[in-house]
Amino acid sequence: MSLKPNHRLPLMAMGMISLLMALFGGVQRLGWDLPTLTMVLPANHGPLMVGAFLGTVIGLERAVALGALWGFLGPLATGLGGVLLITGIAPPLAQLLVVTGSLMLALLFVAFLRRQFAWFTVIMFVGAISWLVGNLLWFTGSSIFMVVWWWIGFLLLTIAGERMELGRMLFISKLRQGQMIAAVITAMLGVVATLLDVDTGVRILGAGMVAIAVWLGLNDIARRTVKQTGLTRFIAVNLLAGYVWLACCGLLLLLYGADFSGLRYDAVLHTFFLGFIFSMIFGHAPVIFPAVLGRGMLYRPVFYIHVVLLHIFLTVRVVGDLTVEMLPRSVGGLLNALTLLVFVLNTVLAIRANFVAERDQQAG
Repeated sequence: MSLKPNHRLPLMAMGMISLLMALFGGVQRLGWDLPTLTMVLPANHGPLMVGAFLGTVIGLERAVALGALWGFLGPLATGLGGVLLITGIAPPLAQLLVVTGSLMLALLFVAFLRRQFAWFTVIMFVGAISWLVGNLLWFTGSSIFMVVWWWIGFLLLTIAGERMELGRMLFISKLRQGQMIAAVITAMLGVVATLLDVDTGVRILGAGMVAIAVWLGLNDIARRTVKQTGLTRFIAVNLLAGYVWLACCGLLLLLYGADFSGLRYDAVLHTFFLGFIFSMIFGHAPVIFPAVLGRGMLYRPVFYIHVVLLHIFLTVRVVGDLTVEMLPRSVGGLLNALTLLVFVLNTVLAIRANFVAERDQQAG
């Protein structure tokens, strides 16, 4: 028994509200003079983005795929945790809810492993464990600087596992599968090593990132589908662009390690979370949102607007970071936040357009 699509909408809504509030807090962190909604938004920018938005969306997607009612307890917990993070009420409870959501996601993958034991499922399960460990470290008082590498491991392995799963259609050889597994192991060894030596750990993580990006760039089905048209090509363009940003993040970690003097730390985080992760979100949104909400989404070429703007403004921001120029960093960051609002607007309009088209077809 699964949760009906209409009952999933509040869970998705909580995740999207966390995204919007994370963007608001992120723009405040850049120094822009915005009205103070709550005092905690700037400090909670990262937890809102990773735990309350991405955690809720990924948890929802996995719960729908499993088809079990208990699976929705995870996104419910992270969604409620996001509400508390936004208001600043009971911070320990907010953190505990996010920890609970990550535990539920790990249990979801245990259920998937029982259904089908495969390397790609194992990789996604390890990613969920990485998120759980990171959240436990956060709950017990570790700084975001120590926690964020575990959150990165979660998202990196989730995407790597999903792309390996889809790669079955290409009949990838065992040798190439082994290459991806080795790259994933390298990345996670780096994440674990940050507990002992951050500089060594992030360099190993960076090497794993580059290896994963290269593997995906050479073996992902997107290399073929980018030659097609419409939605299929749109998805492929986003995936390939995301792999470029992932490689950039890995190279920055290899080059600088934990020497984040100036604004290098900002460049590392946003090449990953904006460049890589949101490229994945842009590409998968026309598939994920209909699957989760049970409502169609009409693909339109106008989607390329938020894609192009994301990469232009992120490039401006990263150049500002690496040259320690505050103006391009601040302007690029602000315009990236506005780009994500364009993405949300385009998504809502696409869902509405599909609804209107279906209604007119039924009326006719």
